[in-house]
Amino acid sequence: MEELSIKVNIANRSYPLTVQADEEEMVRRAAKLINDKLKDLQQLFAVKDMQDMLSMISLEIAYELIRLKNTHSREQELLQKEVQQLQQMLEPVNL
Repeated sequence: MEELSIKVNIANRSYPLTVQADEEEMVRRAAKLINDKLKDLQQLFAVKDMQDMLSMISLEIAYELIRLKNTHSREQELLQKEVQQLQQMLEPVNL
């Protein structure tokens, strides 16, 4: 896989990164998400400390990631139960 050297800007700081070519778009979208959330927080609150705002953004994103993983796990468990029920229905009846 091809590696690319890119720069992303987060909170008015530039960060050089090396990423896989197929990951570039997601990395850029992630940086944009952080910057968009940063702008939202700056407009909503009078907080000027960048560290506090970035910490709150990190917490929000981490919470959403955990929530999505939990949702995925529950859906996977339900699917496994349904597959087991279907397998039981399809098992030949022993008479």
